[in-house]
Amino acid sequence: MAKDGSGRGGARPGAGRKPKVLTEKISEGKTAEVMMEPAELEGVDVPPVKDFLKSPQKSGRELVAEEVFNETYAWLKARGCEKLVTVQMVEQYAMSVSRWIQCEEIVSSTGFLAKHPTTGAAIASPYVSMSQSYMKQTNYCWMQIYQIVKENCSVEFSGNTPMDDTMERLLRARKGV
Repeated sequence: MAKDGSGRGGARPGAGRKPKVLTEKISEGKTAEVMMEPAELEGVDVPPVKDFLKSPQKSGRELVAEEVFNETYAWLKARGCEKLVTVQMVEQYAMSVSRWIQCEEIVSSTGFLAKHPTTGAAIASPYVSMSQSYMKQTNYCWMQIYQIVKENCSVEFSGNTPMDDTMERLLRARKGV
């Protein structure tokens, strides 16, 4: 606490040595510490996709959130982490990816400029900033999911992740595949 009584100072969040991931602890033989066990839940291949991830869009194009949700959940299940990441977190990630793809499709079809509604002058397209905002949200959501997997996956994993396939999904959406 500072001299003036305010709660300034102290340890900064994220400061200090980073904790080792579970695979490193296992390889060093330090598995004696008590690890949290996820609650016993009824396991399914992929939980049912909620309606808002499948809702029809005003533009008539299909929302890819259901596909992203299924791929991400299957990736988590293959690593045994599906019980550690909440379904809501995967839904939020899937919706962010699908909205980002929607914005990118609009920017591709309309361009980077738009017409000002009152003056008619050229302005930057609002979809560009919306796309950047959704991409930032997508990255944030993915980093939360990936951090949980990285810290709790007991086997070394490699290969493509659902986030790696985001650009491929964007390109497929542009082609209409």
